[in-house]
Amino acid sequence: MEAAISAVATEIFSRMISFLMKRYKDKTETDQKLDRMQQLLLRIHAVVEEAEGRYKPFLGSIANEQSVLENLEAAIANMNEFVVLLGGCDHCRRPYDTYLYTDNFMFGRHVEKQRIINILLQDPEEHSAPMVLPIIGGFRVGKKTLVSHVCKNERIIAHFSSIMFINGDSIWRMDEEKLRNGRMLVVVEFVTDVDDDDWVKFYSTIRHAAIDGSKVIIISRIENLARFGTVKTVFLNSFTHEEYKYLFKLLAFGSIDEKDNPHLAAVASELAVLLRGPLITANVIADLLRRNQDLKFWIRMLQRFKGMVVDNNLSMYGEHPKDMLDSERPIDITPFTSSGPCTLRLMPPRVERDGDCSDWKLDYVYFGDLISGSIVIPKNQFVLVAWESRLAPYTKLVADVAYQEKQESSISPRKRRSMET
Repeated sequence: MEAAISAVATEIFSRMISFLMKRYKDKTETDQKLDRMQQLLLRIHAVVEEAEGRYKPFLGSIANEQSVLENLEAAIANMNEFVVLLGGCDHCRRPYDTYLYTDNFMFGRHVEKQRIINILLQDPEEHSAPMVLPIIGGFRVGKKTLVSHVCKNERIIAHFSSIMFINGDSIWRMDEEKLRNGRMLVVVEFVTDVDDDDWVKFYSTIRHAAIDGSKVIIISRIENLARFGTVKTVFLNSFTHEEYKYLFKLLAFGSIDEKDNPHLAAVASELAVLLRGPLITANVIADLLRRNQDLKFWIRMLQRFKGMVVDNNLSMYGEHPKDMLDSERPIDITPFTSSGPCTLRLMPPRVERDGDCSDWKLDYVYFGDLISGSIVIPKNQFVLVAWESRLAPYTKLVADVAYQEKQESSISPRKRRSMET
């Protein structure tokens, strides 16, 4: 009897040990799987941060640097498994992003872009009035570029039946029939303030003609237009000096490492200081520099801009040409030409759309050709094309340039400045 009890007790003890060992093994495997999953997630996070950081300067400081390095090392060790994991996912095509980031570069607006997309994709209440989102920012800070990027987002394209761009001066001529085309996204650009009655008429037309879910975006420099918004306004500010310098170098060097070209990097830094923030100017000049990585050419560009900024504007008027254009005043761009003794005065820029026509025919000159000296400029008034859109609504940023033959004068620059003021 005792032998039987002993055998049963031994069997129970053995099964208990086996059960506990199995539980421990299962728990160990689970912990390993969780640890592996955590490592994969860390790697995904690192890849996302790397992609976002490609177009935005790293301005912050890293806390706990040693722990971050250890986690990244562990994550990289699982790269093969991560690649296999991605291989099983459907490929996501982003045709517009390819264009936007290589041809019409957008920098440092990722947060604002995502916020605008989230607002536009919000589901409306039934029979609610169209949502109005104002996007307000200073002169040439990238308002239209940002909206263009948003409108080419695949989710936005799928969400709205059509997207309509309207000049703010013509809102009172709004064709109601054009709005009877499903869920609409209407983008309106205002260069001047608008009368409240005109806005009420325009908004009422959209409200009665468009179906639920239609939305309106207001683009302007005028903060007072934020009063028409039904959601919180998105404000765009100019880039900081460090951000602008980083962007300019990124555009100028392309895939080349600036550390391998310290002399070119020094010239690019000095040019960024001279330019002081205009995105269109940065794109045009950087494109020229990227196509010609010759130090003499870069120095020649620097000297031309020094002459324009310092000698012909700061010394004469006491202001940077960017500030003068922002306040709708002309600037002297004579150093950009070598066409003999003449003076070139650049008027404040304006937006020109396809179909617009002047009262008389003027020659059109592209900004890049002018500053590189690759063309002979017309010896009369001409139109300078600073930027040209390749996507709807196909606008141009242009400015009239007054040409005048130089005349010898004995008046000192100081006295001439006092006379002009």
